[in-house]
Amino acid sequence: MTKPEIHRQATVAASAKLGEGVRVGAYAVVGEDVELGEGCVLHAHAVVQGPSRFGKNNVFHAFCVIGGDPQDYTFRGERVELVAGDGNNFREYVTVSRGTQKGG
Repeated sequence: MTKPEIHRQATVAASAKLGEGVRVGAYAVVGEDVELGEGCVLHAHAVVQGPSRFGKNNVFHAFCVIGGDPQDYTFRGERVELVAGDGNNFREYVTVSRGTQKGG
C-alpha cells in the first residue's frame, strides 16, 4: 500500500479521502467531502472542492478549480456533487463546477 504524498504546504481537509499513491503538490487544496481515487495527482496550486468524487489516475494541473458551486442562478445551496471517472486531465486554469439537481 502506497501512502498519499502531501506537500507540507498543501491543505487537505480532514474529511477528504485519498486513495493509494495520491500526490498533492505545494499550495494545492483538497476541500471537504472530496474523494480522490488511487494515483491522482494535484500539481501545485490546484483546487478541488466537494462534494466531489474522482476515479483513478486523474491529473489536476496548476490553478484549476474543480468541484465548486454550480454557476446557475437557481442554485440555493442544496447538496449536489461532481462525479468524474478515471484518467481525466484537468488542465491549467480550467473550471469545472458541480451540476444542479435539475441536471447539467
